[in-house]
Amino acid sequence: MTKKARKRAYDSSSRKEAARGTHQSILDAARSVFLDKGYAAATMPAIAQVAGVALDTVYATVGKKPALFRQLIEMAISGTDSVVPAEEREYVQAIRAETDAAGKLRIYAAALRSIQQRLGPLFRVLQGAVPLDPELAALWKSISERRAKNMRLFAADLAATGRLWPYLSVTKVADIIWSMNAPEFYLLLVEERAWSPKEFEDFLADAWIRLLLEP
Repeated sequence: MTKKARKRAYDSSSRKEAARGTHQSILDAARSVFLDKGYAAATMPAIAQVAGVALDTVYATVGKKPALFRQLIEMAISGTDSVVPAEEREYVQAIRAETDAAGKLRIYAAALRSIQQRLGPLFRVLQGAVPLDPELAALWKSISERRAKNMRLFAADLAATGRLWPYLSVTKVADIIWSMNAPEFYLLLVEERAWSPKEFEDFLADAWIRLLLEP
């Protein structure tokens, strides 16, 4: 490789690294501003100021406010700085590799604890924003439907172990888990009733095992 080629490769790598850093700074600033001020009062200029970048950079990097908030929601769900399909997430792969139904439920309860610690505060913001922005109402509806679809796959995986109560259909099992893995449920117990996240995790695992599985 020539000296000029090495310099071009270095410059390209440096630019990409700088762009990633700017993107992360904007997302961190946005989360902070949204949680502090709520959706309506959080302005893009305020986010730019906290991030230490120009307003045009915010728009060029993450788009308008609804798109920015969507990114934060998706990141909270996936636990990474990008959107990760459910089947590629580590905990989903661990669930599928586990052969014991109770073990599958414990893995999911632990994963859900981590997800809700990230997602719950943003959901509080979303609750206040949905009446103000049709885009956010559509966002939450699509996420809720996606969650229901994923729970049907999870319920089918549990059914394959032969441990589900015979009177429970796959659909019923999916609906039970779906209702209890909602951020609303987490916020009721952890924020309003002062449970610890670990208590929430242990309760979910124990409740699901008792409700869904034969001894």
